[in-house]
Amino acid sequence: MSTNDEDFIDPAPWINAIPQAHKGRGAISNIAGRYETQLIETVDDGWRPYAADTDINPALKTHITPELAKTILSRNQSPDLPFSVTLNPYRGCEHGCIYCFARPTHAYLGLSPGLDFETRLYAKTNAPELLRRELAHKNYEPSPIAFGMNTDAYQPCERELKITRRCLEVLHECDHPLGMITKSALIERDIDLLQDMTAKNLVTVAITITTLDHSIARTLEPRAASPTRRLQTIEKLAQAGIPVLVSVAPVIPFVTEQELENVMRAAADAGATAAGYTVLRLPWEVNPLFQQWLQTHFPERAERVMNRIRDMRGGKDYDANFATRMRGEGLWADMIRQRFAKGLKRYGLGKSGRFVQLDCSLFRKPLSIPAPKKTDGQLDIFG
Repeated sequence: MSTNDEDFIDPAPWINAIPQAHKGRGAISNIAGRYETQLIETVDDGWRPYAADTDINPALKTHITPELAKTILSRNQSPDLPFSVTLNPYRGCEHGCIYCFARPTHAYLGLSPGLDFETRLYAKTNAPELLRRELAHKNYEPSPIAFGMNTDAYQPCERELKITRRCLEVLHECDHPLGMITKSALIERDIDLLQDMTAKNLVTVAITITTLDHSIARTLEPRAASPTRRLQTIEKLAQAGIPVLVSVAPVIPFVTEQELENVMRAAADAGATAAGYTVLRLPWEVNPLFQQWLQTHFPERAERVMNRIRDMRGGKDYDANFATRMRGEGLWADMIRQRFAKGLKRYGLGKSGRFVQLDCSLFRKPLSIPAPKKTDGQLDIFG
């Protein structure tokens, strides 16, 4: 395959020599981002700073850097997405899901989409103030805001920082519609706001469940809530009257694909009313990172998994075509599509289309607008 293919990075240099897994982390290594001019390779000389009889590297600490963002709402025109506006309170995500399509964004920061993405995080501490100012702009037109597309808005650091909570309070005040997707039980903390907004048709929530197998989840999405805990979250949201759907995403051949129907059934039993799915996407650095993970945790089936992925991508590791990138193409993609459709009927689930039905007519601009925060340093002389 040519390295000129869109969204393609040759994985061979990374998967030939497999390092060991890090406890509590999804990525196996810190591969270089595609904008780096130098490639650093780690060589094991046998002098390890930890016990020789262990097969897992020491745990890595999470570092969170406060950041004053310039804007907080991002817009897209992707025809295969049901939303056009997103809000991401953080950069990077401690959940460490190895398949995360947002990993390549860390390359823009001069950091690795690998371990850096899940250990070196940035918290947009001024997000609520920015959101209030953007909603107050005279030309602002309300459209449902999707929370946490490039990062989980309820990842572990949110418990103390409460940036998502404060942004949610702004939207609650303005009667602004929103959709949330998460793998965290922390969303239960905000049931009070979500329940109140639900009464006005302003909220939809998606809980992602890729697998019901705890052993797979521990390596696939190591710091997200367990599958059982996520089902409990669906149940609590449903009991509060909040519309909740299950996102079976991504479907990974021979890793999670065989659980598709079981996940749908368990979510429906917990109270989910709709479901959606995507097949695994491997853009940019996600490709070598995922193949490293496969070789480390499922070496006996790694080649089989990748062959099935290529069957659904026209023979390539990934195809960014808007028409097929979420569902794939070919025989195997059609089989998954048919299984999902039958699952919807069997378990009484609707399709995940409620996002576009949220009410934008109730929106009112915020009453108070905070003054912009000044950054520390030399830029202050221009203030």
